[in-house]
Amino acid sequence: MPRGIEALTLGALLAAATAAAAAPGCDKPVYLTFDTGHMGVAPLVAQVLQRQQVKATFFLADERTLDDGSSLDDEWAPWWRARAAEGHAFGSHTWSHAVWRADQGGGAFTVQPTAGPRSGQRFTLDEAGYCAELRKPAERFEAMTGQKMLPLFRAPGGKTSPALLAAARRCGFEHVGWAPAGFLGDELPSDRHPNSQLLARALRDIRAGDILLAHLGIWSRKDPWAPAVLEPLVEGLKQRGFCFATLRDHPQFAAWAARPVGR
Repeated sequence: MPRGIEALTLGALLAAATAAAAAPGCDKPVYLTFDTGHMGVAPLVAQVLQRQQVKATFFLADERTLDDGSSLDDEWAPWWRARAAEGHAFGSHTWSHAVWRADQGGGAFTVQPTAGPRSGQRFTLDEAGYCAELRKPAERFEAMTGQKMLPLFRAPGGKTSPALLAAARRCGFEHVGWAPAGFLGDELPSDRHPNSQLLARALRDIRAGDILLAHLGIWSRKDPWAPAVLEPLVEGLKQRGFCFATLRDHPQFAAWAARPVGR
C-alpha cells in the first residue's frame, strides 16, 4: 500500500462525492498538489502549470536541494514569489519534514525529520513544538511572498494519529491527505514503476474530487516523473472533462482555508 493511504478519512471520501460544487464552472474538479523535495524539477513543473493554465496547491517544508541549499532559502524565494503571484495555493509540510512516528504521553509525539540539523534523529516534540513546526513554513512563506499561507498542512509521508490531528487543529491547521488514485507514484522506483505505467494508471483511475499528490523532486527516482508524466497527465485529464482547482475551493477544506493561518 502506498505510504499515507491510511491517513485518508471517511470525510475525504464523502467530500469527493460532492466535489462538483468546488468551483464555479468546474463540474469535474481534481486538486493537484505538490510537496517540496529536492526542487530539481520545480522550474519544469512551473512551466507546465503556466502552459496549461493550471493552479495547484503546494505544501512547503525546508528540504535539502540538489545544490545543498534548502527549498525555502533565499535562492528559492523568487520562485515562490512567482508561484504566489500566479494564484497557486500553499500549505505547511512542517519545517523539517518531521515524520510522525508515535504518540507519547502528555500530548507529545515522537518525530523523525528528514531535513535540517536533526535529520534522521528520533526525538520528542510537545504540542507547542509541533505547532511551531507547522507555523514556521507559514512565517517563512509570508516573509518571502507577502502572502498568507492557507491554514492547511500535509504530514510528511501522510503519517498521523488522531492525537496529532487534534493537536494540529488546536493550533489552527487542518490536515490534507490524498485520494488512493491520486497517489501519482513519483516516489516509487522508476525501474519497477516506469513513467508510462504511472501515467496510464492515473488516467484510468482518477475520479472527480480526487486530491492528487506529487513532489518537486524525489531523490530515489532515477527517471524524473515531471515533466514526463505531468504534462500528458494534465492534458489527458482535460480531454476527459476534468478541470483543476486549488484546495481553497475544495468542499471539505474551503471553510477552514478561509480562516487566518495558525488560529
